[in-house]
Amino acid sequence: MTILVSGGRGQLGSALRRRGAAAPELDICDPAAVARSLDKIAPTVVVNAAAYTAVDRAESERDRAFAVNAEGAAVVAAACRVRRIRLLHISTDYVFDGTATQPYREDDPIAPVGVYGESKAAGERAMLDAGGIVVRTAWLFATGGAGFVQTILRLAAERTSLRVVADQIGSPTWADDLADAVVALAAMPALAPIYHYCGEPPVSRHALALAILDEARKHKPMSCIQIDPITTDEMPMPARRPPYSVLATDRIRALGIEPRPWHAGLAHVVAEELAR
Repeated sequence: MTILVSGGRGQLGSALRRRGAAAPELDICDPAAVARSLDKIAPTVVVNAAAYTAVDRAESERDRAFAVNAEGAAVVAAACRVRRIRLLHISTDYVFDGTATQPYREDDPIAPVGVYGESKAAGERAMLDAGGIVVRTAWLFATGGAGFVQTILRLAAERTSLRVVADQIGSPTWADDLADAVVALAAMPALAPIYHYCGEPPVSRHALALAILDEARKHKPMSCIQIDPITTDEMPMPARRPPYSVLATDRIRALGIEPRPWHAGLAHVVAEELAR
């Protein structure tokens, strides 16, 4: 099995590269470039992990978000369909509005509340129309970059107290765990059109920040003494977030792919970040 991943420098793309996936420099918005890469590498599976992920900036850069997340996804989908290449597309919990009170299943109606989620929902439609498989995940974290883990570590080293929202609930997911799940899915013969994969158990942003701080203190003293819970309304952002975006994982579990507790991955990432 030869896997080609787009977005090879991102969190998931980097994890897939460590598992042997080819990751050429690839502009998914350029049909000719996509065609050349597919014909040169001749993959058996393509994982489209390329995405515009700046949730807040997307509110003022709608065209850019849709160019990558919707139009670019459609380019990859069309190229794979012509060549009969299996295609897995990475999507997000942000396609849901967050008004549910129990984990979202794959066939629940989507209703994104921001431009980022809208653009990812459009990308999903393009992929499904072309026969691709959508894999939704949530709250992805990994070593490197400027994600939630890195932000909390930086601020906890600089300040004595932090304020983090406690009314947003989701499922943190280590990129390496997601990569293993994607590779396993890619090797399976017959699949449903949509799967959910995320870490467990569900947690609030505030509780996740506390866990990050606890892990950090195992390695070095931190300036931060406390992290206070606040509401989303107390920290307004350009883009709305779904308040509850926990994903049900029964469907992928039925294939023998078991989501892992996120804390193991978090311990690994925090240790690596503090050693950098």
